[in-house]
Order: sequence, then C-alpha cells, then structure tokens
Amino acid sequence: MARLVFGTGAHTYDIYSTFGELPAGWEWGNVSNVACDSQDRVYAFQRKDPPIVIFDSEGRYLDSWGNGEMLDAHGIFIAPEDEVYLLDRDAHELLKYTSDGKLLLRVGTRGRAHLQAPFNHPADVAVAPNGDIFVADGYGNSSVHRYSADGTYLFSWGIPGEDDGEFSTPHGIWVDARSRVYVTDRENNCIQIFDAEGGFITAWPGLYHPMDMWEDSEGAFYVTDQTSRVTVFDPEGRIISRCRAPDAGHGIYGDSRGNLYLAAAWRGIAKMARR
Repeated sequence: MARLVFGTGAHTYDIYSTFGELPAGWEWGNVSNVACDSQDRVYAFQRKDPPIVIFDSEGRYLDSWGNGEMLDAHGIFIAPEDEVYLLDRDAHELLKYTSDGKLLLRVGTRGRAHLQAPFNHPADVAVAPNGDIFVADGYGNSSVHRYSADGTYLFSWGIPGEDDGEFSTPHGIWVDARSRVYVTDRENNCIQIFDAEGGFITAWPGLYHPMDMWEDSEGAFYVTDQTSRVTVFDPEGRIISRCRAPDAGHGIYGDSRGNLYLAAAWRGIAKMARR
C-alpha cells in the first residue's frame, strides 16, 4: 500500500490509497461517495451491487447491503443515530436506511424528474440538528429543498444563475450546529451559505469546481474541488490549510479522530490519516 504525506500545519496527513479490503473475488465499482458513522465505520457508496460496502477504521470488511435497490449512487449522509441517508441520482429519490440496510423512508417520484421542484437528478443530502433534511438538487435543477424529519416537504430555494442565492450546480451540502446551510456550488466555484430558511448569508470563493464538504468537531470545513485539492476553511471562511487530494475526491467525510476519507472512483476509497 503506497504511503505519502500531504497537508500543512495542524492538517497534515499520511495518505493511504487504496483503503478497504474487499472480499475475495470482489472488485470496486465507481465509488461516488463515502461517509463515517458514530463508531468510525466507513461506508462506501458505489454504483454497482452492493451499493453500500462497510469497513472498520482499519479497512477490514464488515458488511454490505442494498443489492438491486439503487439505480445511480450519488450522495450520502449519516446522522448521529447512524441512520443512513442516500441519494439515488437518476432515480430522483432520497432514501433513509438503518445502518444494517432496513429502509425507513423514501422521498421523490422514482423514475420521474420535476423542473425546479423535487427532484431532478439530486446530488447530495444533509440533516440539521433538529432532524430536518436538506437536499442539493444540482444536476437537473439549481435548488435546495428542505423536508421535515418525517419526509414532509417544507419549501425550496434557488434558481439558475450566478448571483448570490442562485446556483449553477449545487453539488454538495452540509448543515452546521447553528443550522446554517453550506452549498458547494460547483460551476460557480464557491460555497454559498444560508440560514435554515434559505436566506443568503455569505459566500466563500477561491475554489475550482468544489464538489463536497465535511465539518469536523472543531468547526473546520474540508472541501474537495476538481484541482484536485482539499481546502480547509475555519468557521469564518478563512483558508487555514490546503493540499493536493490523493484522488478526485468526489465525496469527502471524516471520522471522530480527524481522519479523512475520499471517494476515489474506480479505486475505492483513499484515506488521509491525520498525523
């Protein structure tokens, strides 16, 4: 396993590529995204069966599930209770599962897209502290949708454009402890930040086609872009570290120890182990 060192200052990492030992005879599909649960188990979300493959923090295979249930894996989020939220992009659906693969919630019209309404090839999902669900509907639409915890539609915001509050491709989404909503607007090369009602607060520039983001317990935000690069922002939007990503980083997530995991397409997952 190749080993390199990336990063600067307090954000320095040993790079392990590729992470995760598949069972004998298995091969990776296109890994669209990755997430970690409360036990630091790592969930790879890939575009083949099984769509969810789970490892421990050392890369040992634990479990897999979801055969026959996904058309096009894209976004993933794991809530504090280890409920797994998935976005099936080309099926136009949001799905919620238990950590062992029991379906709890299905939102959207499978196989049918809607213009500037949920959903049209949605990209990513995040859950607020109160349980409300936010979806970045970024491939066919240029909008963000908010749902209650039980899947009831509440409202949407955003239209196509380049101004504040407008989107080109809202590709990634995150909600912080104060319920501020962070949207990686890929082709507009920035992160736009909103209150929970969709009111624009500010934007963080200085990125090239940002794809995904994750926030650690100290309030630092880790953003992947198509340079390929990981940029670390402090809570005020100042860049505090930057390094080349070991892979494209279509998705990024971290564990409780500050290790980062990046979706590495056909090579599985890359691990950035904090030094």
